[in-house]
Amino acid sequence: MEPSALRERLNTMLIRKTVVPAALLLALTAGCANNNTPIPAGDAPSPVPALSIAPGETVLTGTVTAGVEPKCLLLKDGTGDHLLIVEDEKLKSSLVVGAEVTVTGKSAEGMMTTCMQGKPFKVSSVAAS
Repeated sequence: MEPSALRERLNTMLIRKTVVPAALLLALTAGCANNNTPIPAGDAPSPVPALSIAPGETVLTGTVTAGVEPKCLLLKDGTGDHLLIVEDEKLKSSLVVGAEVTVTGKSAEGMMTTCMQGKPFKVSSVAAS
């Protein structure tokens, strides 16, 4: 192989090994951008009105805040931040950033999450405070 052809091939390989992974990393991190777009007051869903407390559950009252990662919601109370894990879409829609709410559920300490903030708390019900 001629030296110029070898040099061109090495340059092409170098570009593939550096530019392609960098572009992929940029595309993946762009999806992690924080979206704190406020919801107009008229469009905010109303929280579920009643709380049901099962044995072993805890009640927390505080302010819903946005996490640093997309779709991560925290409840800030006097004891710190609690990462709200909500599987029910109706309950999830009642959690609006800035709202004062009371939630019931169970602590999920040790649970792996992508939010990397707060103590995980599995929510079973939500009510306005």
